[in-house]
Amino acid sequence: MAGRGRTRSDASMIPDEKAIETIKKRKGTIVRLGRYMLRHWPLLTLALVMNVISNSLALVGPMLSGYAIDAIEPGPGLVDFSRMFYYAAWMALFYVISAVLSYILTVLMIIISRRVSYQMRKDVFDNMLSLPVGYYDTHQTGDLISHMFYDIDTVNESLSTDLVQILGTVITVAGSLYMMVVISPALVLVFVFTVPLSAFITRFITSRTRPLFRERSASLGRLNGFAEEMVTGQKTIKAYCQEPKTIARFESKNRESVEAYYRAEYYGSIVGPMVNFVNNLSLSLVSVFGALLFMIGKMSIGQISSFVLYSRKFSGPINEAANIVSDLQSAIAAAERVFKLMDEIPEPEDSPGAIELGSKTAWGKGEDSLGDSVSNGAPVRGHVEISHVNFGYTPEKIILRDLSLVARPGSLTAIVGPTGAGKTTLINLLMRFYDAQSGEILVDGTRIHDLTRKSLRQAYAMVLQDTWLFYGTVYENLSYGKDGISREEVIKAAKAARIHNFIMGLPQGYDTLLLEDGANISKGQKQLLTIARAMVLDAKMLILDEATSNVDTRTETQIQEAMRKLMSGKTCFVIAHRLSTIRNADLIIVVDHGQVVEQGTHKELMGRNGFYYQMYQAQFQ
Repeated sequence: MAGRGRTRSDASMIPDEKAIETIKKRKGTIVRLGRYMLRHWPLLTLALVMNVISNSLALVGPMLSGYAIDAIEPGPGLVDFSRMFYYAAWMALFYVISAVLSYILTVLMIIISRRVSYQMRKDVFDNMLSLPVGYYDTHQTGDLISHMFYDIDTVNESLSTDLVQILGTVITVAGSLYMMVVISPALVLVFVFTVPLSAFITRFITSRTRPLFRERSASLGRLNGFAEEMVTGQKTIKAYCQEPKTIARFESKNRESVEAYYRAEYYGSIVGPMVNFVNNLSLSLVSVFGALLFMIGKMSIGQISSFVLYSRKFSGPINEAANIVSDLQSAIAAAERVFKLMDEIPEPEDSPGAIELGSKTAWGKGEDSLGDSVSNGAPVRGHVEISHVNFGYTPEKIILRDLSLVARPGSLTAIVGPTGAGKTTLINLLMRFYDAQSGEILVDGTRIHDLTRKSLRQAYAMVLQDTWLFYGTVYENLSYGKDGISREEVIKAAKAARIHNFIMGLPQGYDTLLLEDGANISKGQKQLLTIARAMVLDAKMLILDEATSNVDTRTETQIQEAMRKLMSGKTCFVIAHRLSTIRNADLIIVVDHGQVVEQGTHKELMGRNGFYYQMYQAQFQ
């Protein structure tokens, strides 16, 4: 009946959508790997030709061996030694040439796989740099590193070894089958039973082990992420005496990873022995039926010997292919994770027609406007206006609500408020690390969405509470954001940041090598270096997000005074918890629960006896 809908039997015939999607995903992964390989098609073509020649020469050996045995078969005194040595010599020559070509083929595949892994790792890293900041807020660093190294190495190993074996298997199996048909079509019927049985066993087991290899890669990524996090937080772990608990958590994750590895390898390793059993069964049947054919005069001893050798060549590669199926499963699972990272949505492109900040900056009407004119090639002034901005990291949880403020060129704007009020979030919006759900942010009268991200971010110098220094000299770290800067300019910035004397006290001064993340200097010194690095930039706007939290109050005051001189005529945003350090700010914005509750100078806010007054008094009680 037409109105009854689909019956149960009809529904049972619908393909499993998840299984179809998995197959499509796996095929897509293989195709993408193939594209990486085809970038090196000359070497790949040469490898393919050498593979064909090497395996073809090896396939001639069993036939020559059969001819040599037939020369011996007549018995003592009747052996044709010249004929026997003739075939033996050719057989040895073919095997030697085949071995040399196999060695060259292996080297070629290593070169190809090395280049593929290099390109894949480069593509992953390039894409990681294009991802928005929000991506790193929700993903473990260790897991990302696992994609770049462990997963790509797994793919590389499979390409350099397994691919050669698979190609050799195809040639050897096809060639052996042809030679067996030439020798005895009747005996080939044995494989009509054993080959489908091997294929069924392989397909049955691999279909159940594929998810296990995917989970193995994922569990290792989680373990790497946890280990990276714990190594970074060693001081905190020791300060809170959490070593036993941390060890217990690591053991749990380590056990989970090991068990995932064991399950994948255990069930994956079943394929080889099962297929090997079937192959041995086929050899037994070949021996029995071959003996029967010899007894009735249908085959000679040499032909039986050649057929047995070809049957081993036919079944051996199948067995090897079954043994490397688990490795291929692991490689495909690893490649899926790598390509998933490559396919992560990058930071959106600049809007069509976006302009460079400072090249064509259109000003609207207002107190600081230039009328309706457009300034071509005008320098960045640093006039920032935030108008009715609403933002949340997730749409359902809004952090900033109807936020509005104006920072005039050359002014010092301080942003204060309790923890979680939205201060750092505001900085993320100014730099366009995130985009607001509604409202507008303008720089020099132009919406930041109409500006290129690069020009916008280059207009800012930024110092965060979390310092970051790379492995390199002090000079290289300080000049990180500006190419071609002179040493005199770097020294000037270091003096302004009150770090010059400390640098000169180091063994090699500005050429002293800093370890990764500045591990060989104090946290306060690292922060002073990052402040000096920001001062080196010729930026019209400066953002300090708790940038002086790791220095003493006296040094912080000196830095503020130095920056006031150095940043003359530049716009400065400061997020500070110590309110005593922002008394001289031109404008203090007080944020609470994502809204500006007060704004004004220190004197004005203190006179209102409001929220800012309460915060200030709380710090000096």
